[in-house]
Amino acid sequence: MSINKKIMWGLVAVLGAYAMSTIATYRGETINALWLITAALCIYAIAYRFYAAWIAAKVLVIDETRATPAERLDNGRDFIPTNKWIVFGHHFAAIAGPGPLVGPTLAAQFGYLPGTLWILVGAVLGGAVQDMVTLFLSMRRNGRSLGQMARDEIGVVGGSAALVGTFMIMIILIAVLGLVVVNAMKHSPWATSTVAATIPIAMLVGVYMRHIRPGRVLEASAIGVALLLFSVLAGGWVDHHETLRVWFDHDGLPLAYAIIVYGFAAAVLPVWLLLAPRDYLSTFMKLGTVLLLAVAIVILRPDIHMPAITQFTDGTGPIFGGKLFPFVFITIACGAISGFHALIASGTTPKLLSNERDIRMIGYGGMLLESFVAIMAMIAATVLEPGVFFAINSPAGVVGKEAIDAVAKINSWGFAVTVEQMEQLAKDMGESTLFARTGGAPSLAVGMASIFGSAFGKHLLALWYHFAIMFEAIFILTTLDAGTRVGRFMLQDMLGNFNKKLGETSYTPSVILTSSIVVAGWGYFLYIGVIDPNGGVNILWPLFGIANQMLAAIALSVATGILVKSGKLKYAWITALPLTWLVAITTAASYQKVFSEDVRVGFFAAANDLSTKLASGTLPADKAAVAPQLIFNQHLDAYLTLFFVVVLWVVVIDMLRVTKRYIQGKPTLPVSETTYVKTNLLT
Repeated sequence: MSINKKIMWGLVAVLGAYAMSTIATYRGETINALWLITAALCIYAIAYRFYAAWIAAKVLVIDETRATPAERLDNGRDFIPTNKWIVFGHHFAAIAGPGPLVGPTLAAQFGYLPGTLWILVGAVLGGAVQDMVTLFLSMRRNGRSLGQMARDEIGVVGGSAALVGTFMIMIILIAVLGLVVVNAMKHSPWATSTVAATIPIAMLVGVYMRHIRPGRVLEASAIGVALLLFSVLAGGWVDHHETLRVWFDHDGLPLAYAIIVYGFAAAVLPVWLLLAPRDYLSTFMKLGTVLLLAVAIVILRPDIHMPAITQFTDGTGPIFGGKLFPFVFITIACGAISGFHALIASGTTPKLLSNERDIRMIGYGGMLLESFVAIMAMIAATVLEPGVFFAINSPAGVVGKEAIDAVAKINSWGFAVTVEQMEQLAKDMGESTLFARTGGAPSLAVGMASIFGSAFGKHLLALWYHFAIMFEAIFILTTLDAGTRVGRFMLQDMLGNFNKKLGETSYTPSVILTSSIVVAGWGYFLYIGVIDPNGGVNILWPLFGIANQMLAAIALSVATGILVKSGKLKYAWITALPLTWLVAITTAASYQKVFSEDVRVGFFAAANDLSTKLASGTLPADKAAVAPQLIFNQHLDAYLTLFFVVVLWVVVIDMLRVTKRYIQGKPTLPVSETTYVKTNLLT
């Protein structure tokens, strides 16, 4: 490295360190959001340039002359050599779901500091490493799923636990994705019509790139993006049209059913028709919006109004129960490290990538970009006045159904807000009300709209708000459809151990059967979240976070075991260290969610409390009607959490057993990496 480059990277390091120290130590009334962006960009640049490059060259030993599964197993349906930018778009769109948007928004109840620190540190040392290593290992094993790799490399016990556990966790993850979308679109014709329009637009682009003008990626991209932007404007027309708005004004359940049908279609249709073009177009919207938001923040230099640390670190927060440790890590989830990413990195992405040299960009770089989205979400949520933030995100069951009661409760916490302020805000955003719009998506959209409006025109606040809603819904739906398809691959992998034909990813009866099972599974949990009077987030988001982080721990366990068996024991710490941390936080969080006597934390405690109130007749009629199902689901969540903990520890212990045997020179299962085949696609 030249002296000039050394000086440049030294300056980047100094600037990043100063920005981080400012964020961590400043305790004034407000702090400028630019400090968060500066720290993030400097840390990401250094991590990608040095840490990721070192892992790619020294640990993984990436070989660009080696043929990938997409080239060797090309079948035109699931294995297809694809342009690296389209793969990046698909991968980023698939991994960047609700976590980087909703997680930081919800975690802001603890203040901006804890979540921000974890987003930055967790991403560069944990999340991005997991994504890149898993993608590499899957590509070297014909694109096998995470669970199947565990079975092949660790053994029948740990592998079988991982197969079943990852599939069950996937079901929970997808259900929460759907729930966040439903809460964002509920009784919002503008948002619903806009999101609905993205489906035929994506299919048009897919047909255009494959049959009408093959290879004309820029043309198709321009058409698709133009139509997406037009759909936002058209949504406003629909919202103000007396007849059309009725078609798109729905309660939660009809929207949930529509999402279930969409998920099934996305799982069974050829990847080129809906999944890949939708994800690709979504990436334009995602990256464009994040870039626009960053530009607006640089222009405005807004102050963050949320305190660095709030009084709710003691577990009394209105949005969700639980103390700062371990629940800030569980809540942030995807913005720092996500097990869901391991499913995409061992699901659709390794079947599309045409050269190993792109693993670093797509695996490590994709996660850094998602982490930056999480930083943007944290900023958008915390530039709101804290009173407004809590008015939007606190469920009616906590602050009261009437606006005046909610305002009084929030003011008693020391955060000023008025009924008139919230009514005017709702009017500006083109909504009937913004009270108790739980799930994180609405408050994030308000924050984004406020920033965009201040930078580019406040008279367009309603347009900016619904643009932000579309942005969030697209973010999430692309993860939902990719997740459903990956769930199908996982189930086919499991069934293939019993019936070889059912294990073939392109066998139509298997595709229909496994897609139906996956959609039915997550559809049930979506249903119970929608009927929950508290918005479903209190029930499903903690389970989502725990399951997601446990899945990441399983992925890191598999990666650590394979690195050791591959003769790379001295490098195994790159996955073993984040694994150790995740095992600690997920075990602690699971224990509290199952056994805590606090009704706002413990699943069993909440179920018992609800049972007592139902028996005494003190529940309101609407809640009493669904109480039996909510009680059942609280018990179900508790048992699922226990099951996930057992699965995690079985996998970890089995991995440690294999590691010990390898170090002692005893026999282990052979490394299942495919033999080298030279690529014909190298350019």
